[in-house]
Formats: sequence, structure tokens, C-alpha cells
Amino acid sequence: MNRVPELRGDHLRLRELHADDHEAFARILTHRVFTRYLGIDRMDARQAHDTFAQSLAQPHTHPRRKYTLAVCSLDDDSLVGTMGLLMEDYGSNAMLTSLVLLPGSPVQGHGHEAGRLLMAYAFGQLGLHRIWAGHRSDHSFMPQVMHAAGLHPEATLRQLFRTSGCWHDVTTYAAVAPEWKTQAGAKELAIFDGAGRREEGCFEGGRVELGGVEAVRLAAPAPVPDQVSTPPVSIG
Repeated sequence: MNRVPELRGDHLRLRELHADDHEAFARILTHRVFTRYLGIDRMDARQAHDTFAQSLAQPHTHPRRKYTLAVCSLDDDSLVGTMGLLMEDYGSNAMLTSLVLLPGSPVQGHGHEAGRLLMAYAFGQLGLHRIWAGHRSDHSFMPQVMHAAGLHPEATLRQLFRTSGCWHDVTTYAAVAPEWKTQAGAKELAIFDGAGRREEGCFEGGRVELGGVEAVRLAAPAPVPDQVSTPPVSIG
């Protein structure tokens, strides 16, 4: 299996989906407000169930192209949001997807941290060079979230997807591994270096031998609002 280890930050953690996450996961996909900024329309119960089943099976795929992870608080295993990564078929690139935090959850205001943890893992364990993300251009909270995650604005893609009968523009952002690592925090560096970069280490029996890497740690960004924040892409 291609399972992601638990990724712990200062305010939240990411883990693989469990079967008992179904109810909370389906609540997100079937909710009119929670799906407002997604790149998909609101699902019915059966569609949400099928999407959850597909997401639950992701660690069993070879090679794994999709990573849909549960966002949890540090001391509670309940799913309070989702965070995802979609591997692209060319180059060494991937797209951050599916960032949704349930309103009122203890991790609200720290959505950028979920992105940063997954980026640290992807730049390290997965050996990626470039990660990008996007949001509907009318989603006013998301520029702050993208900046706090260490992503830089790139372009506006006109009328990229259609939901609720309307076409939507998308603003895109990206980060590349060498630059992103210079502003990573201590826990992010531990994930990055602990996972190992392909060019610096070798895999042996599922373990990784590492080479030493130095990096500069900057102050962590302040929490930003992200009540229902998500890049505009499909969760499935």
C-alpha cells in the first residue's frame, strides 16, 4: 500500500481516511454551502458515498495518483475537514485539492497549515519539484490562505469550470521545492527531511536513508480565516 504517515503540525494533523469518516465526508459533499467554491456541484447521498469509497481505496492504487486525507485536531481523531493532492501525468508536479474545513471546528483558521504539511510530504517523500493550487477568483479568503501556505500567485484562468449553471475564473498559485523549503518551519522540515528526497536518499525495505540538508526557519504565519476554503477542484 501507498499510505501517508500521520502528519502533525502546530494546530492540526493529516491522516489517511478511515471507514468511519464516511458521515462527515459525505456531509461536506452534500452540503449546499460547503460545496459552494468547489469545482463540482453539490452531490446527492449516493454520489458522496461513491466518492468516499474511491477516496478510501486510494492507498491501494499503484502508482498512487490521488491523496485525499482527513484533517483532524491534534487530540481528536474525528474528521473535521479534507486536504488533497493530485499527481500530474507529466514532469514532477502536483496540484493541491480539496481543502475544506467544517465551520466551528477547533482547527478553523489554520487551513494553510494543512496545505503546508502535505506540501512538505510531497516535496520530500514524493520527490516533487512543483506544487500548484487554485481558487475561484471571487473567493475573497483564499489569497490569504495561499500566501500563508507559501504559494505565490501566477495567473488567472478564465472560465475554467462550470458549477450551478455559471462559469468561474480561477486564480492559480505555485511553489517549487528549493524555494519553499527555505521558509518551512521546524515540523515541516522534519516531515520533508524525514521522508527524504529521492536525489538525496535511497529506499530500502520501506525505510529511507537520508542526507543532511540545511534550511532557514522563518516565523510561522498568523492564522487566517478559512471557514469553507477550498481550491476549486473535484475531491474524487
